[in-house]
Amino acid sequence: MKTLLTTAAALLALSSTAVFADGDADKGEKDFKKCKSCHEITDPDGEKIVKGGKTGPNLWGVVGRQAGTEADFEGKYSDVMVEAGEAGLVWDEEALIEYLPDPTAYLEEVSGDDSGKSKMTFKLKKGAEDVAAYLATFGDGGEEGDSDS
Repeated sequence: MKTLLTTAAALLALSSTAVFADGDADKGEKDFKKCKSCHEITDPDGEKIVKGGKTGPNLWGVVGRQAGTEADFEGKYSDVMVEAGEAGLVWDEEALIEYLPDPTAYLEEVSGDDSGKSKMTFKLKKGAEDVAAYLATFGDGGEEGDSDS
């Protein structure tokens, strides 16, 4: 019985892909420079917190938002992103930490659709927990950043 419990615990630990690291929002602000070629952070009043591209959606309030639902980006999301949102994906720090290193693989797993690709082709190899912590500072309950970068 002890062997069975040990084996079950080991399998559970190996099958878990969740990352529970605490991110550093200050480091994330620096790492976000890689993201701003496609994304901006603009508050609901139109103030640009971080000037960036418009290839991707505005990331103000992304933490707490259902995937694939940013109103100003409607119709531009990949099908698999919309499917993931419809399947219940709401962005939180843990989901972003898992998403950023391989967006397509993550969305395939969450949506159950392995025929689609994320339009986000960039893979953030290091610092996902920091970028997630940084993004969590913008939106409902977040602190407004003061970055002009």
